Amino acid sequence: MKDYYEILNVSRDATQEEIKASFRKLAKKYHPDLNPNDKEAERKFKEINEAYEVLGDPEKRRRYDTFGPDGVNGQGNFSEGFGGFNDIFDDIFDIFGGGFGRTSSRRRGPVRGADLRYNLDLEFEEAVFGIEKEILVRKMDVCSTCHGSGVKPGTHKETCSRCNGTGEVRYAQQTPFGQFVRVATCDQCGGTGEFIREKCSTCSGTGKEMKSKKIKVKVPAGVDTGSVISIRGEGEAGENGGPSGDLFIYINVKEHEIFKRKGNDIYLTIPISFTDAALGAEIEIPTLEGTETFTIPEGTQPGTRFKLRNKGVPNVKGIGKGDLYVKVEVKVPKKLTERQKELLREFAKESGETHKESKKSFFNKVKDAFSN
Repeated sequence: MKDYYEILNVSRDATQEEIKASFRKLAKKYHPDLNPNDKEAERKFKEINEAYEVLGDPEKRRRYDTFGPDGVNGQGNFSEGFGGFNDIFDDIFDIFGGGFGRTSSRRRGPVRGADLRYNLDLEFEEAVFGIEKEILVRKMDVCSTCHGSGVKPGTHKETCSRCNGTGEVRYAQQTPFGQFVRVATCDQCGGTGEFIREKCSTCSGTGKEMKSKKIKVKVPAGVDTGSVISIRGEGEAGENGGPSGDLFIYINVKEHEIFKRKGNDIYLTIPISFTDAALGAEIEIPTLEGTETFTIPEGTQPGTRFKLRNKGVPNVKGIGKGDLYVKVEVKVPKKLTERQKELLREFAKESGETHKESKKSFFNKVKDAFSN
């Protein structure tokens, strides 16, 4: 004896929504159009529809639970009809380009226009401080001659003779389970229900034409590569009264000659002389807003990094700024005069350092490290 609950893979206390959901899943899985020449799938498809014809109807389900298959008097036979679940077949057969057994007619509704992408290159300073740019965008826009109607000025659209204005046509289709009526979009009017006899010469009846449009873009301070600016309604025109799409502007920031950016912080490497590092000095440091005097303390070692607070890039949300990090690179002179060499030797002697002593000290440390 067939167990309809087992066929639909649900428990006996399943809700109607759970039964419906399971039926949809199984019907799509075993539909003959997805399993051509598969007799087992064909058998299962018929079986699950037979089960749903009973369990999908609360009254039939009650009789089935009480009296078993005899309680439904054979009304679960799939070949006798689909009962009240055309809505489920709408879902199943949409994947084949149309619905079966639908009685409602729907014209093609408004369609939103396509979004557009524009790549905008910015100089480093433009991204940091913000700027207003004017860009040129080519896009499909509303036809300037017919204003989107698609008809020749002075004429009008006519009701489609093929679908009588419904936007849909019906075809009889024979299946292993009987004859179905397939509802599809009218191929003459494209689902609009209207026919254009005299088309606009500018857009050839599409209602849209290619245009070039200048658009002003306000780039906020602090944007970086990968930032996206969206402008609503500046994409391509919609159809059948639908809204236009949006324009998305993708930012690419060119590299700076001396500044390196990481987030809202910027990094700078600046060379100083050996004497400035040793004795300390006031130096001029370039910042985003001009040069600034900074004091290098005496004894500054190569690679030392200083931070100048709030000298970085503004936060794109307008809250605070990043910092400027300055790394010191000590330049060692390559060519020395005899006098300079003599002075350095005197400096080394005064400091108690000699080349031989330094070399000996280094190798002693190496020896100690390997002897442990």
